[in-house]
Amino acid sequence: MIPAAFDYRRPESVDEAVTALADGGEEAKVLAGGQSLLPMLRLRLAFPELLVDVGRIDELRGVHEEADTLVIGAMTTHHDVLADPLVRRHAGLLAAATETVADPAVRNRGTLGGSLAHADPAADLPAVVLALDGELVAAGPRGRRTIAARDFFTDYLQSALGPDELLVEVRLPKSGDWGFRYEKFHRTAQAWAAVGVAVLVRSDGGRIAEARIGLTNMGPTPLRAAAAEAALAGAEGPEEVARAAEAAAEGTSPSTDLWGSSEYREHMARVLTRRAVLAAAGPS
Repeated sequence: MIPAAFDYRRPESVDEAVTALADGGEEAKVLAGGQSLLPMLRLRLAFPELLVDVGRIDELRGVHEEADTLVIGAMTTHHDVLADPLVRRHAGLLAAATETVADPAVRNRGTLGGSLAHADPAADLPAVVLALDGELVAAGPRGRRTIAARDFFTDYLQSALGPDELLVEVRLPKSGDWGFRYEKFHRTAQAWAAVGVAVLVRSDGGRIAEARIGLTNMGPTPLRAAAAEAALAGAEGPEEVARAAEAAAEGTSPSTDLWGSSEYREHMARVLTRRAVLAAAGPS
């Protein structure tokens, strides 16, 4: 199917992009890697009057450190995230999850910021950034503001970004001394996750001192498994971890679709949480 007609602008700076978005208002859409937006345009599930292509804005790409924080430009591709030594050293969970995103063709075009701004609860990376206690920086006509990941995803395919705001960078606290694991269940290779679990574990003396758990596709937004996180504090050994993981689906509202019922997804969340926590915690 052919997309509906739209105007096209290709700014070369963040300020130019923000101006274009402000001019377009509610009828403008940002084009990053295009891996989600372009199929929606072709199917006419989205029909913006203005497309703002940010592909030429070099300042939106790259990874660097700022003290205890890893800063990743919103237009950094999944491929470049995977290849960056700083990401592997300080945000191993992000690297592990990015490696499972779709296929090499998508990873070469798709971007971290695009995935987060699209706010699809079935995507891998929103739950990962949530588990990492990340922050997202948006630029708009009134300047820049920082949004905690826990406040960024507001509903299905909706975020806290205003129509005149552009996601410019993702800020992640360094987590190099935490164990991590991303577990994902999908029925076919390269498919969306039926359920995914992103886990960080900080151990102390053989016990779990703290755990952070992000859930993929367990509701209209990515979620933290708060009850399981609390239950895991002080846990030691597979039996205690398994008991704590039973709380992983509390507070979730997964859908029923061709990939599984809501009850099945709740079961998988518990199973994958147990597996991921044990792997992240290492040998007991």
